[in-house]
Amino acid sequence: MAVGHSVDPARWRVILDEAVTRVADRFVRAEPRATAGQFVEGLLSDTERKTCWSLAERAGNADPQAMQRLLRTAVWDADAVRDDVRSWLIEQLGHPDAVLVADETGFLKKGVCSVGVQRQYTGTAGRVENSQVGVFLAYVTPRGRAMIDRRLYLPETTWCDRPDRLALAGVPDQVGFATKPALARQMIVAAIAAGVPCGWVTGDEVYGADPGLRAELEQREIGYVLAVGCDRRVAVNDGRTLIRVDDLADRVPTREWQPHSCGPGAKGPREYLWAWITTATRPDEYRWLLIRRNRTTGELAFYLCWSPRPVPLHTLVRVAGSRWSIEELFQTGKGQVGLDHYQVRGWTGWHRHVTLAMLALAILTILAAQQPDPDPDPDPKIIALTVAEIRRLLNAFLLATSPPSAHTLHWSIWRRTSQARARRAHYQRRQAK
Repeated sequence: MAVGHSVDPARWRVILDEAVTRVADRFVRAEPRATAGQFVEGLLSDTERKTCWSLAERAGNADPQAMQRLLRTAVWDADAVRDDVRSWLIEQLGHPDAVLVADETGFLKKGVCSVGVQRQYTGTAGRVENSQVGVFLAYVTPRGRAMIDRRLYLPETTWCDRPDRLALAGVPDQVGFATKPALARQMIVAAIAAGVPCGWVTGDEVYGADPGLRAELEQREIGYVLAVGCDRRVAVNDGRTLIRVDDLADRVPTREWQPHSCGPGAKGPREYLWAWITTATRPDEYRWLLIRRNRTTGELAFYLCWSPRPVPLHTLVRVAGSRWSIEELFQTGKGQVGLDHYQVRGWTGWHRHVTLAMLALAILTILAAQQPDPDPDPDPKIIALTVAEIRRLLNAFLLATSPPSAHTLHWSIWRRTSQARARRAHYQRRQAK
């Protein structure tokens, strides 16, 4: 079937139903099971803000209580659903040379009560903001990419050293402080224990600077390409001399810089100049410093690399380029399935919303992966279906709703009444001070 005519609504309906069936056993009662299905379809819908209020209105409910119970008090295990999502994705995308990508993203907040919130740097805003930070693990293969795990970062001083705040937010007693690399390590170990096929791990400087993560991967014989700062020192020559990586870059002869693309970008192949330097201190080791240079600006980036076996330069370049996949997943998750649209404050609610958003994103990923192979023509007349276009077509063919006027008016009254009640409570609190 031609790329431009590969839309099969009946098949897409099967995938939607399979997603709900995959996790159905995790819900003890029928009501939250059905609500979870409505919640996921709402996340995939064209509803502008994916909050409990808007998803309940779309589902035809008279109020948001069922959606709120699903995230707060209903009996179901978000980690078990996460495992089901991961297994489903591995069935569809699994590859022995897949890359696990660790990275964090911020969720901007206004108050001080949301679990894990504090003023901290987040790449989402590009500055220090009041926010929560989630650490995620992505799975990247030639067939597609998806999120397979998540952890909420709890700051040490403002949260982990405050048992009162932890208890109020519903944080389990066994959860303590863990750095972002430690959270990434937990997710990687869990993925390997679950039999996730992979050959590599990559991440930015936050993760490349952690010796514990690197040691864990070497012990498990998982290769890595981890970014480090320009002031990192590595061993060369006799193994006892430590030299800054930016000084090493200055010593690379012009002839040793090789052009390679680290993957397609929005404006074409991401082509850079690359050089690699062996940093192994024993004959049976495979360690390198990988250096990337922007062909236009000359900007440099550095990566510590290790592999249980010898590999060519283009393999390390491919793994390094995989890191952008998780940034694109964050954009897709927030823009397409409401990953950051939640209005919950507690530990349970955060993990449940994010997990269901990961399930919605997995649906789009699998639908994209099942499309026919792209046109090999370097200048095709039509591109393959993107995740955003698939979601658009899903809404046109399967998810569109036309609620009766009475239902729309009911929700208008309900919203305005609730907002008036909240306003009165806010004024009363201010007057009481």
